Amino acid sequence: MAEEKAAEKEKTEAVKSNGGRWRLGGVVLVAVVLIAGFLWLRSRGKETTDDAQVDGHITQIAPRVGGTITKVHVTNNQAVKAGEVLAEIDPRDYQNALDRVRAELADAVATAAAARTGVPIAQVETRSGVSTASGGVQQAEAAVAGAEREIQVAQANLVVAQARLREKEATATRSARDVERLRGLVEKDEISQQQFDAAVAAADSAKAAADAARSEVTAAQGGIPVAEQRAAAARGAAAQSRAGLATAQTAPQQLQVTEARATSADARVRQAESAVKQAELNLEYTTIKAPTAGVVSRKSMEPGQVIQPGQPLLALVDLDDVWVTANFKESQLAKMRPGQKATIDVDALGGKEFRGHIDSIAAATGAKFSLLPPENATGNYVKVVQRIPVRIFFEPGQDPERLLRPGMSVTPTVTVR
Repeated sequence: MAEEKAAEKEKTEAVKSNGGRWRLGGVVLVAVVLIAGFLWLRSRGKETTDDAQVDGHITQIAPRVGGTITKVHVTNNQAVKAGEVLAEIDPRDYQNALDRVRAELADAVATAAAARTGVPIAQVETRSGVSTASGGVQQAEAAVAGAEREIQVAQANLVVAQARLREKEATATRSARDVERLRGLVEKDEISQQQFDAAVAAADSAKAAADAARSEVTAAQGGIPVAEQRAAAARGAAAQSRAGLATAQTAPQQLQVTEARATSADARVRQAESAVKQAELNLEYTTIKAPTAGVVSRKSMEPGQVIQPGQPLLALVDLDDVWVTANFKESQLAKMRPGQKATIDVDALGGKEFRGHIDSIAAATGAKFSLLPPENATGNYVKVVQRIPVRIFFEPGQDPERLLRPGMSVTPTVTVR
């Protein structure tokens, strides 16, 4: 009897133990379901990716001029401010070049000043030269006209003298004949000696008058060549004056040449000024300064090193302006828009979470910007889910110690609801 009671008691306790297990299992199952449901509900409306990293501005510093480095003022991982001197290049060659072009500028300025001074002088000479030459031509033409009138007068005098000579010769001939006739009569005493003497005197006087008229003709004949010589000289002087006028009339073109030379001299001055400015810039470039604030990285320069223009010397990393570039799958972008909130977990900081928001979504997939982008028209097409870069900005004031570094791996989660 006692054995039956013991067995029944064990059976009852076993049933109670199994019921407890079932109840515990049910509770655990319900808890698991509730947790899974909570996690599922929480994950709805969010997109995340681990293909993301911190980005920032990295400025490569290279010299604008070549030369030998004399001083280096920074080391790797040193923070610098904008405008701070990073290194210095030997400036002596560039100082000599600046002195040379400054001397060339001074010479060009002096030449231009002389050329500009010649312009008003040429203007005055042009006006006065034309006026003087015109007056000279008028005087020469007047002299030619006067010489031609002298020729006409000399020719007229010759005609008059020849007429008078013919008259005097005729009178002398008649007087001589009268003397011959009266000579026979005086011998016969038919006329008085006084009448004969008067006839002889008249004949001598007529002969003398004819000789005088002949001398006048000779003089008149000699005056014509003289007048012609004067006329020829006057014509030559007139031709020379007209040539001088023609030369003076070309003065405006010569003035244009003078003005062009002055303009060219001014252009050389501007060219020399430009050369001086470039030489000053080159001298200034021998001092390499930080264009922006940042941290020095990858320094590859040392004193005494000879560098070339464009040679990389170091990089400046700006830690004050960083962001996240997250490469989401194209299937995750359906509801993603600029301005949506995001959280960023940074691996290097033990998963520390930062707040942010979407700034922009790239205009093309990352594959389109690769060196060898995929060509899907070759016939061997295999669909691959593409990734599109999404830029996420950090909310300000979360990193006062500037712990975020470009290149750090992060896991952003975007709320797309």
